[in-house]
Amino acid sequence: MAAMVEFIGIKKCYGNKVAVKGLDLEINMGEIFALVGPNGAGKTSSLKMLVGLLKPTGGQIRIGGYDFAAERVKAKGLVSFVPDTPYVYEKLTPWELLRFVGKLYSMHPKVIEEEGTMLLEFFSLSHVQDVLIEEFSHGMRQKAVLASALVHQPKVFILDEPMVGLDPMSIKSFKDFIRRKAAEGMTIILSTHALYLAEELADRIGIIHEGELIALGSIKDLQKKYQSRENLENMFIKLVETEEIRSQKE
Repeated sequence: MAAMVEFIGIKKCYGNKVAVKGLDLEINMGEIFALVGPNGAGKTSSLKMLVGLLKPTGGQIRIGGYDFAAERVKAKGLVSFVPDTPYVYEKLTPWELLRFVGKLYSMHPKVIEEEGTMLLEFFSLSHVQDVLIEEFSHGMRQKAVLASALVHQPKVFILDEPMVGLDPMSIKSFKDFIRRKAAEGMTIILSTHALYLAEELADRIGIIHEGELIALGSIKDLQKKYQSRENLENMFIKLVETEEIRSQKE
């Protein structure tokens, strides 16, 4: 299976603090991949480097075969990112937001209309498509952000805590939507503290701790490797506690 995203020896330092320590990771086309870890483990730094919001201290990132440093525009054109606290232009309506984002990606107006109509309907925003976003609840704003992130049909869709603010019905629909998009070939990367969500959705899970990938594989792979029948949450806690004990001894 072809790798859509490649981290090759990626490092990130903030002064003397090393946040990401030589991350090597390949994420495949059409894969749902979950990156999980404690607060401060390096998850958000890794994702922000992947979308160009942070510059790596060292190493290489490739997206769709493009070297991010050398072919930034081509690489970024394949990606969409929804952070855990997304900013949204409150003086725009959902339709205006989708058209604005579509134009940023040089989409044909007809394609923007087709994709926008489908996304507004999917996220149950059609009835408020001409209402200013400043009037929306947190959950409705989140839906508008998700719709705008998908309008240009990205090859790689990155979500940091994707279900925050969504109601149970929207969460169920969005999980089904993610699975469908992955089946169509979209690469989905999730970062979440909701370990049940990672276990339910992800083809593979990467556990990061103090900037290092300490475990990688499907839930079945991890259970086999660590000779455990426990769920991801319990395995995660034991692995992290073991790493912290090891770090204290060193």
